[in-house]
Amino acid sequence: MKLQSELNKASLFQNLELLAKQVVEGFISGIHKSPFHGFSAEFAEHKIYNTGESTKHIDWKLFAKTDKLYTKKYEEETNLRCHMILDSSASMYYPEVKDLNVNNLNKMGFGVLAIAALMNILKRQRDAVGLSIYSDRYDFYASEKGSERHHQMLLSKLSAVSQNDKPVKHTETYAYLHLIAEKIKRRSLIFLFTDMFQTVEDDEKLFDALRHLKYNKHEVVLFHLIDKEKEQHFNFENTPKRYIDIETGQRIDLYAENIKEAYEEEVVRYFEALKLKCAQYSIKYVGVDVKSDFSTVLNTFMVERQKFL
Repeated sequence: MKLQSELNKASLFQNLELLAKQVVEGFISGIHKSPFHGFSAEFAEHKIYNTGESTKHIDWKLFAKTDKLYTKKYEEETNLRCHMILDSSASMYYPEVKDLNVNNLNKMGFGVLAIAALMNILKRQRDAVGLSIYSDRYDFYASEKGSERHHQMLLSKLSAVSQNDKPVKHTETYAYLHLIAEKIKRRSLIFLFTDMFQTVEDDEKLFDALRHLKYNKHEVVLFHLIDKEKEQHFNFENTPKRYIDIETGQRIDLYAENIKEAYEEEVVRYFEALKLKCAQYSIKYVGVDVKSDFSTVLNTFMVERQKFL
C-alpha cells in the first residue's frame, strides 16, 4: 500500500483524516470493480418509468431527447451501524515512538489510523459509526451517527488519544465492555482494537463481556494488535537488558537469547488459546502486526460488512 511521500513524514495527529483517506484509496486502487459498488445511494442506471410510480427520479433531460420517460435507478442505501472500541491502556502505547507517523506506529497509532480508515469507508457509504475508548475508566463514548460534525468529533478524539504521553498503567477491559454492551441498543457491527494483555483471570471475564455483546445480537470482531517482532518473537539484542512491564512496573534483568525460545512457545500457546476461545463464542479473531499495512483490517471489514447486511 503506497501513500503520498509527503504524508509519510507527516504527523498523524495533524493529518489523521488525510492519512485515513490515503490508506483507503491505496487499498481500493487497481480494483476494476470497486467493492463499494452498490453500497450507497449512487446513480446506477436508467429504467423505464411505469405509470403510478413516483415522478421524483424521472430524468427530464433524457425525456427531452427521447420523448420517453425514464427514471434514474439508485443503488439501495444501507443502514449499517458500526461501533469501534479502542483499548487505550499503557501497553497499547508500545513501542515508544517520538514521531508518530504512518511509517512509525505503535499499537495505539495503528489502532487509531485503522479506525480512521474504517470511518472513511463508512462515511463514503453514509453508514453510522460510534466510538468507545477505555483505559482504567470509560474515557469516551459516542453513539452511532453519520453526520460530518460527528465524524470530525471522532477524528479529533482519536488524534488526541494517539498523542497521550501519560497512559494509565492498568485497565479492566471486561468492565467497560459490559457498559458498552448496555449502551448499544440497536444491532451493530462491533470492532474491538486491543493487545489482549491482561491476566488469565481477566481473560475469562473479558470473554464473558464479549459474550454480552453477542447476546445483544451484535457481530463482534476482535483485532488483536501486536508488535510481532518484539512481542511475539522477542527479537532484541543479546546484551544484558532490563525489561519492564509497562502496566505493572515489574522488572526482570536477562539476556534475550536465554529465554527467546521458551518465550515464543508460550506466546504462541496464548494466541492459539485466544483464537479457540473466540471461535467458541462466534467472535471473529484477527491477529494484526502493527508493523504491517492496513490491508488485513480493511479486508476483514469488507467481508464482515457483506455478511452483516
